[in-house]
Amino acid sequence: MIDSISAITLGTHDMAAAVRFYRDLGFLMAYGGETASFTSFRVGTGHLNLIAQPADRQWSWWGRVIFYVADVDALHARAIAAGLRPQAPPRDAEWGERFFHLTDPDGHELSFAWPLAGGRR
Repeated sequence: MIDSISAITLGTHDMAAAVRFYRDLGFLMAYGGETASFTSFRVGTGHLNLIAQPADRQWSWWGRVIFYVADVDALHARAIAAGLRPQAPPRDAEWGERFFHLTDPDGHELSFAWPLAGGRR
């Protein structure tokens, strides 16, 4: 049986912009940085990794990473204050979560969510 996800690794064409984006959202860096070829951020007991890719390596929509955060509305406000542009304001979903989506500088879709009372977790 699979126990958990240790890390998710996303490709980036601009490590400096990607690192600034995730720091602006409050991710805590564990390794690397703006000039590194590999950077890792702590996410609960796991990690979000960034790995530098050559400019000619392209990708199309691959899916979405969903992060649980204790205060979806506060993170949305933080993103707006940092000049980021979420796709829409937070909303309550029929599947029992409050969420909003945001796309990182490389086009990776992120969702920030938290279960509503009585919703799944």
